[in-house]
Amino acid sequence: MAKVATMDKYLDSYGKTICSSDIFKVVNSVFEINLDKAPILTKVDAVEGFSSKGDKSMPRVVMDSYLNQYDKELTGADIRGMINEIFGVNLEAISSLEGARISLYSKDQWVVQYEKDLFVVHTGTGDVDVKIYPTSYFTEQTGVAELPTDLQNLLTDLGYSFNEEIGSYYFLNPTGEAISDVFKGQTMGVILKVIHQSFTNL
Repeated sequence: MAKVATMDKYLDSYGKTICSSDIFKVVNSVFEINLDKAPILTKVDAVEGFSSKGDKSMPRVVMDSYLNQYDKELTGADIRGMINEIFGVNLEAISSLEGARISLYSKDQWVVQYEKDLFVVHTGTGDVDVKIYPTSYFTEQTGVAELPTDLQNLLTDLGYSFNEEIGSYYFLNPTGEAISDVFKGQTMGVILKVIHQSFTNL
């Protein structure tokens, strides 16, 4: 069962009385993501009573503030959309990475990581930048300690460049804002393309 479906089953048991503590517990249980550690995006400053940008101390308070704006019973999709808006944590996309063999480090924690993953997508603070590099498993299996050439070329086309200091392909959003879900999707797309074309046998 996909993780989003598992999350929905958990959420259904709470009904209309769900609060941030319940949601955080479910997300931690299903995805092993601690939303208490996830930085709050600056755009939630519009929420009444919150004037401090990126305040990391009040994720549950902000979440409850959002929940209180709804009279209807929220669906799992509604809640996941809310989590993405507040924290920039796209649970739908994370669920789709199951079995994709891509490790994801985001919000100062491993979001997806399995022993036989081939590549790492590592986002920085606030999702403003991202670096991509091969896993130790990939290097052990191929004898190559860098990204395959076809993936390098595809990432370069997206705007990535090789950063010698960190030894990874790197992208920094020039606007200083969080990288968009569209760009994240494009990044995952080219990595998945290369895995499917060349490394399904690893």
